[in-house]
Amino acid sequence: MKKLVNSQQMKKIDAFTIDEIGIPAMVLMENAANQVVTAMEERISREDIILVICGSGNNGGDGLATARILLNHGFQVDVFLIGEREKLSAESKKQLDIIENLDMVIWDDVREINFKGYTVLVDAIFGIGLDRPAEGKYAETIELMNEFHGYVFAVDIPSGISADNGQVLGTAVRADVTITFGIEKIGQLLYPGSLHTGKLIVSDIGFPPNAMDVISSNVLFYDESDLFSLPRRAAYSNKGTYGRVVIIAGSANMSGAAFLSAKAAYRTGAGLVHIVTPDENRAILQMQLPEAILTTYQPEGLVKESERLKIIAALSCADAIVLGPGIGKSDAARTVVDLVLENSQIPLIIDADALNILSDRFNEASLAGDGSRVRISEVAQNVPEGSILTPHLKELARLLDKDLAEIKADLLGTADFCTADSDLTFVMKDARTVVAHRDERFINATGNNGMATGGSGDALTGIIAGLLAQGLLPSEAAKLGVYIHGLAGDIAAQEKSEYSLMASDLIEALPAVLR
Repeated sequence: MKKLVNSQQMKKIDAFTIDEIGIPAMVLMENAANQVVTAMEERISREDIILVICGSGNNGGDGLATARILLNHGFQVDVFLIGEREKLSAESKKQLDIIENLDMVIWDDVREINFKGYTVLVDAIFGIGLDRPAEGKYAETIELMNEFHGYVFAVDIPSGISADNGQVLGTAVRADVTITFGIEKIGQLLYPGSLHTGKLIVSDIGFPPNAMDVISSNVLFYDESDLFSLPRRAAYSNKGTYGRVVIIAGSANMSGAAFLSAKAAYRTGAGLVHIVTPDENRAILQMQLPEAILTTYQPEGLVKESERLKIIAALSCADAIVLGPGIGKSDAARTVVDLVLENSQIPLIIDADALNILSDRFNEASLAGDGSRVRISEVAQNVPEGSILTPHLKELARLLDKDLAEIKADLLGTADFCTADSDLTFVMKDARTVVAHRDERFINATGNNGMATGGSGDALTGIIAGLLAQGLLPSEAAKLGVYIHGLAGDIAAQEKSEYSLMASDLIEALPAVLR
């Protein structure tokens, strides 16, 4: 598990390193430049002609030092100083003095530069401190850089990307590789910042280990070491040891969601999986997944107590309950949702159509406008404490009665809003899924565009349920489940390609992840 930082937190780490530890800013700048050059040398050749574009802050100083080191290493390199000379930081001014003593080409006007004469660009314009839209000559230069057909490297962060939320501030450089220093920034993982970042390389430039102690970051992401937090398997055990997952899923002609969730739960280690679904799905599910226990009901028969009792009985022995995949929004589906909400004694994983049914009820009650807070309160009051909600962003917008664009522009702010007054865990599914519980935020960095396929979310629900049934806390099951789901997608894409990936491929890749 690693922490992510925003711009202010990174500035505190810088200040602590320089002012308290005593490492000069010039040393950090030299270290940063050397790391940039190392990354570049692995990807370019001596035939390349390089232009380093520098602002007036310390990011520009990193760029000036990079240009000098590249020159010393035998590369053909020029500098474009887009920042005003009188505004250069002390360290950047010193770097410029050195370059001028070396008689390097230094451009001052973008209109004089023929970008076609270069094969590699280095972006060292703004760094992480930008907090307003890029304008004027800066915006003009960034647009020219984005028309460039060669390799583009970004120093620390692509210029124009907010380090705090990944949003484009006016316009932003699209880099092939970004070399960031010390620790990953939030804006490099969230979209659209992630698209502009390209391949992210995290380089050590000398921040001391205790520098992280000066900040308090609640935004995390996982790496493969976090797989050690998987529930332990015991030599002396039986199927009851690893929990019973009950999955209320499927409707007529929609058995796939139930199958995918159930198989994913089994593949993640659940001891027993019990599917509750309409009668129409019995035969196909028995053939597809004979390991599953089945309880089926007649949707039109739910007016009878005997049919409702079947569902209630299935809930009574569950260690994890999934509600919603593929159930539709019929009257019968609404009845099933009510039965589960009224009779479940453990946290639920509420997904898909169950979320849409809740949203419809709020709309019917005319909870609109500033009623978003009321909606979250209503959800918290009507679902078991500790439940996990797994909406994709459109479902979340519907649930909150908020604009989708507003949510996309501030995923972490939306997470704060959703978890302020409840013990719920929100899995906000997107290309970079955010998991939020109380004041903790997790951004998932695994996965790929091949996972944008039908059934992928059902597989995720099953994975989370399998972990929950084995004893992980709801928020931990959600975070680890999202990470494993994306990792399985990455492994499957290596074999199948992102074009050919199907939800079933994710499930079949789970053994490789868990091994």
